[in-house]
Amino acid sequence: MAEQNQAAGSPQTPPSAPSSPERDTGTAQASIPAYPRRHSHKRLIILASLLVLVVGGIFLWRYLSGFESTDDAQVDVHLYPVSARISGYVQAVNVDDNQWVQEGSTLVEIDPKDNEVALAKAQAALDNADAAAESLNIDVPVSSVDASSQLKFTSSNIQNAQAAIEAAEKEAAAAHARVVEAQAENVKAQDDVTRYRLLLTKEEIPKQVYDHAYASAASDVAAVAAAVASEAAALQTVQEAHSRLIEAEASYEDAQAGPQRVAATRAKALAAVADIRQKRAALEQAQLNLGYTKISAPVSGEVTKKVVVGLNVAPGEQLLTVVPLDQVWITANFKETQLKHMRVGQKVTVHLDSNGRDYRGHVDSIAGATGPLFSLLPPENATGNYVKIVQRVPVKIVLEPGENRDHQLRPGMNVEATVYLR
Repeated sequence: MAEQNQAAGSPQTPPSAPSSPERDTGTAQASIPAYPRRHSHKRLIILASLLVLVVGGIFLWRYLSGFESTDDAQVDVHLYPVSARISGYVQAVNVDDNQWVQEGSTLVEIDPKDNEVALAKAQAALDNADAAAESLNIDVPVSSVDASSQLKFTSSNIQNAQAAIEAAEKEAAAAHARVVEAQAENVKAQDDVTRYRLLLTKEEIPKQVYDHAYASAASDVAAVAAAVASEAAALQTVQEAHSRLIEAEASYEDAQAGPQRVAATRAKALAAVADIRQKRAALEQAQLNLGYTKISAPVSGEVTKKVVVGLNVAPGEQLLTVVPLDQVWITANFKETQLKHMRVGQKVTVHLDSNGRDYRGHVDSIAGATGPLFSLLPPENATGNYVKIVQRVPVKIVLEPGENRDHQLRPGMNVEATVYLR
């Protein structure tokens, strides 16, 4: 067969010369290391790439876990509604809407005429009460002295009246004795006249004896009349002495009632003092009401929703609202899963879309309950189809001093809050 192929004219490969051992060794060293070196470079590149990814992942994880962010955040502030404390007619409004006012500046003025009249009336009532109380305070010590002296005086009068009664009764008894004596003398004299008249008729005695007896009888009659009159006068003196005693006893009883009258006067004085306090309180109230006619700004801020001149307002009616833009804060609603490492005092960055600016602040406090719990109808999760929903908890963020100096943060604006946990 080989011969046939050769005969067919096919080319034949000459037999190769035998290779030397040195040439074979060089060829093997040049061809064998090519593939292992390429694989080792690839492994190094892959390991380096994996290392970079791991390190980058660690740094990325540390970066992302170093802050918590939410766009569910709003600007809040305490609104100050300014209301009237008295009723009246609005005669002046000194501010316009969206005007900045300083604390203590006069915003609204109510017509003060009615309150000025009330103040004058209260002052007059207080002056009248002061005068009445002053007179009563003078009467109290005078009444005390009068009652004491009157009691001593009436006691002395009773003693004098009793002594006068005793003396008058003695005098009346003596006058009665004189009457009895005069009557006895008169009876004897009348008997002598009768007897001497019979003897004179018989001419047994001289006429001079009869005339003497008759004159003596007439004198005894006059003596009886005088004694009777003296007795009547003595009895009258006794009656007058008894009358004076009754008057002295009545005066004494009246004097004994003097302390009660003094107590009544003192009670009137105390009532007058209480009336003074009441009138003074009414005066102070009138002064306050007059001061309430000028309504001032409770804080510095912008005015909104103001009233107009000519309105009749009632106590408690709102006149305007002051928005203190220097006192705004941020209420950020974070998910409950974001609060694990959040603490009070951590730094915060607040981003505002309207001007693209970032504001610095810090966490002031974390609410004690979730936001829905404060709603009018809190959610009730006690159902058979309960599904766990991640809740949001309000976090109060306070800006650093001077951050809202330009007053760009307005209550109600939405912002993005980022809390740095490290």
